Amino acid sequence: MAEPFFHGFILALGLILPLGVQNVFVFNQGALQARFVYSLPVIITASLCDTLLILAAVLGVSLVMLDSYWIKMIVMGAGCLFLLYMGWTTWNSKPSHERAVSANPFSFKKQVLFAASVSLLNPHAIMDTVGVIGTSSLRYQGEEKVIFALACILVSWMWFFGLSLAGRISGKLDQSGRILLIVNKLSALVMWGAAVYLLITLIE
Repeated sequence: MAEPFFHGFILALGLILPLGVQNVFVFNQGALQARFVYSLPVIITASLCDTLLILAAVLGVSLVMLDSYWIKMIVMGAGCLFLLYMGWTTWNSKPSHERAVSANPFSFKKQVLFAASVSLLNPHAIMDTVGVIGTSSLRYQGEEKVIFALACILVSWMWFFGLSLAGRISGKLDQSGRILLIVNKLSALVMWGAAVYLLITLIE
């Protein structure tokens, strides 16, 4: 039973490591919130969304949905528009220690909505989950498939908690918010680049 666990763990870790919209948002909230507990809504929402995507991929639900050309185009189109909007929001944000302490830049409701959006409207995350995790799970059956899925889910929960904590530490060390401002600018460029790539894919 160790093989499906380690397979799922390493596979999910490799998929979640690269810089992306979801990771940037979780990290930023960890850095901006006055206390770590205030970033729990984004951590839990992102983890639950990843859990949903992984279960859908392993059970084959997402493969059936994305087999439709129009559903795939709608998902990618919505993702493209969302990435453009998130890039604009991130580029124009001006984080500072005073801002984070004096006023929550993202309320509980806003954290949940944005975290769900960057998780479920992210075409790259969907394609990776369906194409890699979903396909890889086909080699397992019964209990082994359950262990494989649980390992992938475990990675998501551990990663988002760790990422938010890293953001918290970064926010503490960078009282002026200058480092986070640079990270935001780079993140916005990544989001816009991903949006352009999706747009080209849609046109082709």
